[in-house]
Amino acid sequence: MASVAVLPRIFRWVFTALEVFCVLAAISIGLAILIDPKLPAGTEFGPLAIDFAGQPGSVALRPANGDSDFTVTAFRGSIVLFVEKAGGLVEVAKRYGLPAILITTIFLIALFDLLRRLFRNVGRGQSFTRQSVYFVQFIGVSLIVYAFVAAYLEGWFFVAMLGYLSEHAIVTISGTQLHLPGPEPIGFRFPLGSAPFLAGLLVLALSEVFRQGLALKSEHDLTV
Repeated sequence: MASVAVLPRIFRWVFTALEVFCVLAAISIGLAILIDPKLPAGTEFGPLAIDFAGQPGSVALRPANGDSDFTVTAFRGSIVLFVEKAGGLVEVAKRYGLPAILITTIFLIALFDLLRRLFRNVGRGQSFTRQSVYFVQFIGVSLIVYAFVAAYLEGWFFVAMLGYLSEHAIVTISGTQLHLPGPEPIGFRFPLGSAPFLAGLLVLALSEVFRQGLALKSEHDLTV
């Protein structure tokens, strides 16, 4: 029984530490957005050997025309991805990726804070209280809402990256050059199979258990 009583305290401290870590991460991401670091012109590295699906390959960044070109080879050179003006690709990744990561981090801060408060109540023996029920319901709803937001953010980022690559990237397969197709407009995506959506449904189901437990406890108190 003592070990069971200790678990809520452990979970509370774990979620507190995770919340603090996410706050620091959000501050770092916000500073990165404000500072907006650039890829220095003429940056060069590689070629570096990589392993792709068990086959040797390489990556390299070469200075060209005041920018840098990025090259990836795979399957012993039979597949080559060449990206002209890789500095622009980095800018697109920052412009669309950092805000998406920041939104995710802010969501995690709120989620960990709710979990910390919930397990604080559990540690005090206040599992079946109105506040604990609200915490569980908020967690479930926030997970479902975030699932829709994340689906849009992923599509937003994918369309931006594909749009740049379609203009500046060439894929060569066994000597045949292929240009990537242009992106399609972002459509509505129902995140039915996403982990946050399914977790949100499960937590909402558990919140109903908490609610009924609270109702039974209230009836018992009135009977006594």
